[in-house]
Amino acid sequence: MWRGLRALFALELAAAALAAGAQPVGVSFGSLDGTAIRGLLFQPAAAPRGTVIALHGCGGLYATTGARQGQLNARHQAMADLLVAQGYAVLFPDSLTPRGETELCTQKIGQRRIDQTERRVDVLGALAWVAAQPWAKPDRVALLGWSHGGSAVLSSTDLTRRDVAAAREKPALAVAFYPGCSAARKGGYRPSTRLALMVGEKDDWTPPGPCIELGQAVGAEVNVYPDSYHDFDNPVGALRVRKDVPNGVNPGQGVHVGPNPAARRDAYARLLVLLREAMP
Repeated sequence: MWRGLRALFALELAAAALAAGAQPVGVSFGSLDGTAIRGLLFQPAAAPRGTVIALHGCGGLYATTGARQGQLNARHQAMADLLVAQGYAVLFPDSLTPRGETELCTQKIGQRRIDQTERRVDVLGALAWVAAQPWAKPDRVALLGWSHGGSAVLSSTDLTRRDVAAAREKPALAVAFYPGCSAARKGGYRPSTRLALMVGEKDDWTPPGPCIELGQAVGAEVNVYPDSYHDFDNPVGALRVRKDVPNGVNPGQGVHVGPNPAARRDAYARLLVLLREAMP
């Protein structure tokens, strides 16, 4: 099966190469807490087959160094290229800069001014905004998030949250890459939609154990990628230790981050299958 998925993904990458460098337009919408959220919207040439709301991690949307400084970071741009080539619209909301932050990764969790409360109301606002667009199909919207954004996927699909349960718009699919799952597990999380988790076997920032337990508790799909750390799907860079991150399995000792190309290939192939099943 995986051999077939890898072959499929090779074809998808070839298609994405044709859309490489897809250009977004700036949009804005209201979060449920009243914050004016800015976002970047990518659209295919034809009417989109569905919309993916893609949620950044603690580092935000943009590259802070290198040739892409100030632009979407390499992972976000690569995902936009891939999804646009498949006919999806992609919305990247920015939860940080409208609130005066550029990153959260170096902040201790208990001291952050932006947590899952803010991320959740931003996602609910984004779902409502997409549903109101003339080009969109409200029943064909998926959530996708990485790390802090993966946790936002969980928070914004948790039916134990009153605002989630009350929301008119519910996503057709939710996919979270290496989220922190402990809070959802302890809080009795109940998913509002089909959920898939993509986690690294060796992740020492957001470890896979709580996500595996969460998946078993709620019947969610959990894909554990061997020999993989946090940020395993990054298309650039190399494995390194981030000493500036105070959180993780071993606080104060840093966390491992970096790509695993094989895991990225398998995870993205699975993501495309899930999107096709949810938005045929």
